Parts: sequence; C-alpha cells; structure tokens
Amino acid sequence: MLKGLDPLLSPELLKVLAEMGHGDEIVLADANFTAASLAAGRPLIRLPGVGLQRACAAVLSVLPLDEMVERPVAYMQVGGTEPPYRSALQREVIGALEARGDLRPGQCEPSERFAFYERARRAFAIVHTGELQTWGNFLFKKGVIAEALRP
Repeated sequence: MLKGLDPLLSPELLKVLAEMGHGDEIVLADANFTAASLAAGRPLIRLPGVGLQRACAAVLSVLPLDEMVERPVAYMQVGGTEPPYRSALQREVIGALEARGDLRPGQCEPSERFAFYERARRAFAIVHTGELQTWGNFLFKKGVIAEALRP
C-alpha cells in the first residue's frame, strides 16, 4: 500500500499510467464495451465491479489532462442522438470531474460510436470497468504536470 494513492490504482494500472507519454490516450469503458478486441495486444486492465465514475476519479487523481489541446476528454455519443446529448452517467461523470477540478467546462467532446472505436484502437490502454449503464465510455488524453514545465 502506498500513501496518498487511491487504492483502486493497482500496480498494473499505475504502471500503464506511468508509461503513457504526453498525448497518449487511455479509454475507460463500461462493461458492455468491446475492450478485448479493441485492445488487440495493448494493455487491457479489468476493474470488475467498479463503476465508471469511481474509476475515472481514481485515474484522474494521478493523470494530468493535456492542456495543449482544447478537448482532452471524449465520450461516446449516445447512438442516434445529436451532440451534445449526454446520458445520465456521462453527465454524472463529467459533473463530478468538473466539481473536483479535474476538468473545466467545455473540455469534453462527443465522439460518434465508430469514431470512438477507432480512437480506442489507437489508445495506449483500455480500462474495462464493471459499469452496467450503457454509453459509459470515456477517453482521456494525458498531459504533463504543470510543475514540470517550470525552469
């Protein structure tokens, strides 16, 4: 056990997050997501029984978002709807991340389902949660820690 780290961050997940570089993306997906086929040889971390909001909070407690892009967060657009519609789960996750200061309003973009799958295929890793609510898929682009930018 390490001090100050969310206990949900397993050694495997911490290793993946540490290995990611600036601009790499990680997917946090619901239980219905086609994670195994989309990961195709890249890290696939399973968090059975863990909800998406909890998993996002744990990951973003250590993962800085990319400040060099306008929208470092994407969520899977609910099928057959026009953006910016968000499911109840998507609203809850985004609201909680904004309330914690992990995310600013306007930093999320909807991604059409098949476009999201394409980004997931190129992602550094996929975290497959036990979230049962559908359309609970997010993608986060890693940034740098602001202190690391100081001379």
